[in-house]
Amino acid sequence: MGARDSALQVLIACRKNGAWMDAALKQQLGKDRLDRRDAALATRLCAAVMQNRLLLDEWISRYLKGKLSDLQPVVLDILRLAICQLQFFNKLPPSAVVDEAVGQTKRLANPRAAGLVNGMLRTMLRDSSRLSLPDELSIRYSHPQALVEILRENLGEEQLEALLQSHNQAPAACVQVNTLRTSLEDLIASLEAEGMNAKAHAWLPDCLLLSGGGIEQSAAFRDGLFYVQDPAAKLAGIALDPRPGERILDCCAAPGGKSFAAAICMQNSGSVTACDIHPHKLALLEAGAARLGITILSALEQDASRPNPAWSGRFDRIIADVPCSGLGVIRKKPDIRYKDLAPTERLPEIQRRILEAQASHLHPGGTLVYSTCTILRRENETVVEAFLAAHPEFSTVPLDLPGIGRVECGMKTLLPHTDGTDGFFIAKLQKRHD
Repeated sequence: MGARDSALQVLIACRKNGAWMDAALKQQLGKDRLDRRDAALATRLCAAVMQNRLLLDEWISRYLKGKLSDLQPVVLDILRLAICQLQFFNKLPPSAVVDEAVGQTKRLANPRAAGLVNGMLRTMLRDSSRLSLPDELSIRYSHPQALVEILRENLGEEQLEALLQSHNQAPAACVQVNTLRTSLEDLIASLEAEGMNAKAHAWLPDCLLLSGGGIEQSAAFRDGLFYVQDPAAKLAGIALDPRPGERILDCCAAPGGKSFAAAICMQNSGSVTACDIHPHKLALLEAGAARLGITILSALEQDASRPNPAWSGRFDRIIADVPCSGLGVIRKKPDIRYKDLAPTERLPEIQRRILEAQASHLHPGGTLVYSTCTILRRENETVVEAFLAAHPEFSTVPLDLPGIGRVECGMKTLLPHTDGTDGFFIAKLQKRHD
């Protein structure tokens, strides 16, 4: 099975089973055993279709004599994939794209549908006049209208289009240097020796941007010389500012990047308690720590929304990277945009319970960093402000963040199109000594 067939199977799984693209890709690529080049192409194809699905449907409807809803779902999947290649993958021969789409239709649909697919794609190649971009932002950037409205409400009209556009631009792979085992300069040399292109991040220390290879297949990754983490998450760790010998709690830790960053910053001295409510994720935390040579991390099953009486006042610093709507990472997980927004309305209550529970675990004078990977005020500032109103013993602390500067109010929302990071929120709180 080739890259196009693998990509199509992933799109079908996402449509039929409501699967997340990342999980479906991992399963399908493992099954098909594609080489690195084809696996990378299948991944790019799936992401491009998800990033442009509403736009692709608009283009299909312009060449279709009937209604889009009359198409067999798998035929629509095939057309989306083919038109995406024709429009956004210039290095793929158009004739090969059309032939592959027709073959897929014959195998998965019926001969009459194959004729429709062949005719539509060849008409499109002969006459591309109907492939203009629509004015409507929702269709142009493939964001459901309900999502566009909630983003407009939170960011304002002046930033909306730039944000939507950023969601369709894949960011460079970002990794953090494990300074317990190597230096930035030595890691660059190691990665370049493996045929990868590595350059230092413009403003974040011990951070690299990578291209040109499978990151997790590299010897440097296996040897624990780095871990994958977006600059925004690294900034949350910098805000935490853990010190050697301290007791740190990461209450929603999986997959572990912030716990690993804390342990490395502490020079592997002290303790990091990394918790998650899902038992199967604890093994991932432990494996990641072992790969990086971190010995001070303990992975524990714990519901972050419930205080642990045994931990009352125990920790010097706590990071609460709480469950959220994830609307800050659409550029990395393009299918998030199509998920139902209604369940996210319940998240602020869960987030408030987590913040309340974790506050009880903090030592007087200690620091708590609340963070999310969303840009919605109801999950960010509103949660923190309500907590502070109920807890006068807590106050915000100014943030000093590389590349961002000093934020006196102690709360900062990062945005892809202005900061070059995931959409992310950081709030730094301190508990009074008395």
